[in-house]
Amino acid sequence: MTVSSRPLDGIRVVEFTHMVMGPAAGLILADLGAEVIKVEPIGGDKTRRLKGSGAGYFSMYNRNKKSLSINLKSEDGARVAKELIAQSDVFIENFRPGALDKLGFGYDTLRQLNPGLIYCSEKGFLPGPYEHRTALDEVAQMMGGLAYMTGPPGRPLRAGASVIDVTGGMFGAIAILAALQQRQHTGSGQQVSASLFETTAFLVGQHMAQYAVTGQPAAPMPARVSAWAVYDVFDVKDDEKVFVGVVSDGQWKSFCAAFDLTDWANDPDLSENNNRVARRDEIIPVLRDLFASYTKEELMDRLERTGLPFAPIARPEDLFEDPHLNARGGLLDLELPDGGRVKLPALPITMDDVRCGLTLNPPKIGEHSVEILASLGYAPEEIQKFLGESLVDAV
Repeated sequence: MTVSSRPLDGIRVVEFTHMVMGPAAGLILADLGAEVIKVEPIGGDKTRRLKGSGAGYFSMYNRNKKSLSINLKSEDGARVAKELIAQSDVFIENFRPGALDKLGFGYDTLRQLNPGLIYCSEKGFLPGPYEHRTALDEVAQMMGGLAYMTGPPGRPLRAGASVIDVTGGMFGAIAILAALQQRQHTGSGQQVSASLFETTAFLVGQHMAQYAVTGQPAAPMPARVSAWAVYDVFDVKDDEKVFVGVVSDGQWKSFCAAFDLTDWANDPDLSENNNRVARRDEIIPVLRDLFASYTKEELMDRLERTGLPFAPIARPEDLFEDPHLNARGGLLDLELPDGGRVKLPALPITMDDVRCGLTLNPPKIGEHSVEILASLGYAPEEIQKFLGESLVDAV
């Protein structure tokens, strides 16, 4: 895959989105080569101005997109947007149920304009008793069982990233790609949907299956009964920590050899995983004492040479300098709308051993408004009239 030849070249996507879920779906398509046009209100998407834990949303999920800033509540603005959608392949929205119908951008309206349109709704819930509720990533994590599984018993805790928003966006992108493929056979578009709640249910499905198989409810992850004897975070020198896992009988042999644990290696009762799990109370204290004598680097070096699973306990800011991410395009060097620069993670895939790259920085408000209006056939004087009437923003 090269910048001149990408899988979704020639596909045009119009985004009416904000926050994370909808923009994440558009980001995936944009990174794969689609022309993604983010339609923003005059003054820009409010996501641009979020503070605190939301301060990075816009920068992370809006690269490789164009910005059209337009007043959709005006007759002319709505007409221009519909002209754009009539010439597009995909429409993505993540507004509350019914909001776009009131503006005249519901599916039934847009499919009359463009029968081949793939209309993707990213919602809190798929159709059912909850479909009119307002949902957030955190709401879905709480009611979908993920918060219960993440925190200690009695202390439900949301995951440390917008995992449901992003995964829900990913499922939306999968549905869009499937619908585009189906359109090749039928010639018709369709409406597809993804949701926060059902995404959460899918992720905790493994715990539902565990209950069905064992008859025992899954314990929250901090209190779970481990499936392996060694699958823990250990303290090492200098107040550092390292995760170590030993998840097969073969790894157990390698582990014992690497750390001169001869007695354990020769104990036939410890040769099988389930027997080792039964003796965790004996094994783990010994390893805690052993690993406390190592520095983080010493322990990780020995584990890596042995081929065992391990990980340092990193913070998000540590990833800026991660040698693996920096080696082969895992971080993209972006210029932000305010002129600052940052390296942010690329889409976590390769195609023909090539990572998806950067073609457009996260856009300034209305950065591409003039270009997009011209592509729709508007003359320069008409565009200037729109600008003078504050119908559109442009930079």
